Amino acid sequence: MKHKILLIPVVLVLLALPVNAQHKTVLYDSTSVVMEESGLSHVINHQRIRANDFDGCRDLATVKVDYDPLSAYVEFRQVLLHHFDGTTEDVLLRVYDYVAPARLIYWGASQKMVEIGHLDPGDEIEFVTYRKGFTYALLAEDNDDKYIPPMRGHFYDIVPFWSDNPVNKKVYQVSVLTNKNLRFALYNCGNSPQCNVSIDSTVEGDRTVYTFTKDNITPLKREPRALANNDIQPKLLLSTSPDWQAKSVWFYNVNEDYGSFVPTPEVQAKVNELLASATNEHDSIAILTHWVADNIRYAGISMGPGEGYTLHNAQMNFTDRCGVCKDKAGMLVTMLRAAGFKAYAAMTMAHERIDRIPADQFNHSVCAVQHRDGSFEMLDPTWVPNVRELWSSAEQQQGYLIGLPQGADLAYTPLSAPENHYVRITANTAIGEDGTLAGQITITAEGQSDRAVRGVFSSRTDEWMRNLEYELLKIAPSARISKISHTDNDKYLSQPVSITYFFSIPNYAVVDKNTLVFTPLSARNFYSRAMSHLSFDTAPTSRTQPFADACSRLVEIKETITLPTAYKQLHFPFVNGVANPAASFGCQYWMEGNTLTFAESTLLGKRVYDPQDWPFFRQAVANQQKLASTPVILTK
Repeated sequence: MKHKILLIPVVLVLLALPVNAQHKTVLYDSTSVVMEESGLSHVINHQRIRANDFDGCRDLATVKVDYDPLSAYVEFRQVLLHHFDGTTEDVLLRVYDYVAPARLIYWGASQKMVEIGHLDPGDEIEFVTYRKGFTYALLAEDNDDKYIPPMRGHFYDIVPFWSDNPVNKKVYQVSVLTNKNLRFALYNCGNSPQCNVSIDSTVEGDRTVYTFTKDNITPLKREPRALANNDIQPKLLLSTSPDWQAKSVWFYNVNEDYGSFVPTPEVQAKVNELLASATNEHDSIAILTHWVADNIRYAGISMGPGEGYTLHNAQMNFTDRCGVCKDKAGMLVTMLRAAGFKAYAAMTMAHERIDRIPADQFNHSVCAVQHRDGSFEMLDPTWVPNVRELWSSAEQQQGYLIGLPQGADLAYTPLSAPENHYVRITANTAIGEDGTLAGQITITAEGQSDRAVRGVFSSRTDEWMRNLEYELLKIAPSARISKISHTDNDKYLSQPVSITYFFSIPNYAVVDKNTLVFTPLSARNFYSRAMSHLSFDTAPTSRTQPFADACSRLVEIKETITLPTAYKQLHFPFVNGVANPAASFGCQYWMEGNTLTFAESTLLGKRVYDPQDWPFFRQAVANQQKLASTPVILTK
């Protein structure tokens, strides 16, 4: 089969080069894709990149392409170094193929690299690569069969029309059989429905060729804590799959045909043992979910054919007691079925939105169990080790697709109420005449906040006390801790975490003849590890990009402070109240005799926020930050 390379006139491009401060400029980036009847695709990519300065020269000293040998074939077809003085050097001879660096998941991914060598500012690299195959490896036959995508006969792709470097011209062309009914859509276009991407299509015999072109792609200045680039910058989704229901049926069948969820006698015996004390449906689901979460270690080693969408079988998972998300999900599906439940594998996309075009928008595998009333409950044993939830609320507002025999549509997990993830700090303290603060302070937490607080116990037990002490010492370095008590971390399912400190802090308050100056200890961001919102920069008054926090959250603080004598208010910190579904804040100080009571409440209603939520979120966070650093001043 012949393949065309989209060659763009270099002279025309160079005449239009913008002046910029970026280290590299992509003069052109063209991709040509030819899809076969089987779904196998042949991809030719042609790029020319200029080094603008010495940092750009360093970055372009090597050109790398990632691939998985089990499912993709990659080769460099041309690599040229165009020197600034007009000479050209062929550097295709220096090509290396080696195992790619990996962390946690070791599936045999590889890289092909071309060593370019020394470059000077103004030099340009031009290269052409050829690829066939896809991203994930599935059970496969020999020869080209292993390069056919998992959903045989179909094509899908995700094409970013954004870049971290300036791009003068980007072209993406795909040739598909007309009867495949290719669907496509551009996303994240703002007020421009076409994202300034020109679209052209021509019919060539039994094929239709689609060409998408965009000029002058400018890097986006990302705002802090913004969503993934694919959620806020222009992207093109293409798929020949008719809808998500078809993808759901395929995912169900590929695992059922493989026998991924057939329980072995050993698995059945373990399920019977675990459920001996279960009293109801929820009990059984929770016991099995947490057993898988806590006992199947996360370790992605290559187990041969079957990586990717095909979930390994129960015998392998139960014997090895390790795997990645799909192995944990597969083990849970198997155990739930052994217990008599209707359970299914599901796919999701952590930290990115899944859009309506049924392209391959997944990076994570989870589990769905059907209750007797027909409703589904999502379970994620990968994200809930030592977490009281069954589905991590760090995954709320996240898309998922269940593999069902009748098919399912794309769905999104709902918001989790902030009250499900409370942080409660209560303190009873007293200030002596010498300014010493003494008493006790307790933190309790639930849901994702429980997970964050419980992180102090994530290391070896002989390090727990050091970790616990640090949480108080980092806000009061001179504190003298006499005792710390806490709930049993091994019994995390029986009750939320609770930790109590008994302490004294010399010279905490400034006491003179007539005034008393101090900041309530509970207001000073005690256990900030459970309040990720405090790390937001509240200086910007507006945002144009959506943003995300770790989870919805409720923070409730109350401290009763016994004073050395009777005082009256001279200065209490003032903050503006906030009342909005996205974020709210309230605080109060009141005095009765020689007792001052301080109370504060911060409610954050989402995980993913819209730009218009920022003024309320910002004010609530700024208020809590202000109260943490602004003292109370009392006078006799």
